[in-house]
Amino acid sequence: MRQIDENLAAHLAAGVTSLCRCWRLIRRDGAIMGFTDHDADLAFDATTFHAGTGLDAAEATQELGFAVSGGDVAGALMSGGITENDVEAGLYDDAGIEFWLVNWQDPDQRLLIDLFHVGEIRRADGAFVMELRGLTHRLDEESGRLYRAACSADLGDAACGVTITPVEATVIASADALHLTLSGIAGQPEGWFSGGKLVFTSGENAGFAVEIRSHGADGAVALWQRAPRPVAPGDTVTLTPGCDKSFGTCRAKFGNSVNFRGFPHMPGNDFILRVPRQGEAGLDGGSLFR
Repeated sequence: MRQIDENLAAHLAAGVTSLCRCWRLIRRDGAIMGFTDHDADLAFDATTFHAGTGLDAAEATQELGFAVSGGDVAGALMSGGITENDVEAGLYDDAGIEFWLVNWQDPDQRLLIDLFHVGEIRRADGAFVMELRGLTHRLDEESGRLYRAACSADLGDAACGVTITPVEATVIASADALHLTLSGIAGQPEGWFSGGKLVFTSGENAGFAVEIRSHGADGAVALWQRAPRPVAPGDTVTLTPGCDKSFGTCRAKFGNSVNFRGFPHMPGNDFILRVPRQGEAGLDGGSLFR
């Protein structure tokens, strides 16, 4: 049972209340931001909750069992420091949100209503809508190993075991922030970085990481996501090679088949439905994988 402070309980029982809602947002980089739907700023727990930000919340749902509760929070970009560039850079992805009910006449009278994480963020016409997901959404995340043909490890992690040294490069030209021409990677075979990661280490996008869609000849790189800020010649980046998590790539590209964390010989639907042909090699009762 939720315990309510006796002073707040008395205020609620009085019939006429002075309540407002406050949200504390904790970004992935540690930055803390406060918002309120009251008409004046409030402060508690070393956080200032800013008014006049245009922030508003739709009705939140509470679900029984393991269903994910949640709701939406809407506001204007640039309100309270929420900018388009920071949203594009992923700083609000999976950010934590505390939802408080507060007596604005005495902020010491407050109640923590719920804890959420930011899910999908929709943006249009200078405004945003953040999807709020309850803590039970963590139960939907993959945990442990799954029986599947593809590798379950990420390239370079402890399970993979491959030592990855990022390659440094410099931007020569940027056509549309999705297609870059880089110096310093011309010696790598075409496609080496496809599916890998590019991280900006200088310039206006420093710290921004994005997946590489394709790596062509002469240092041409295409990205899956546009950089949030302009890319200028001279900006430096680091690149890591891509891995499609197949056994063939693990063996041929990285020489790491001994650490492959998948089950490449598991039969699929095509194997089950396959019809044997008279005289076909490999149908002598022996192993199919020798």
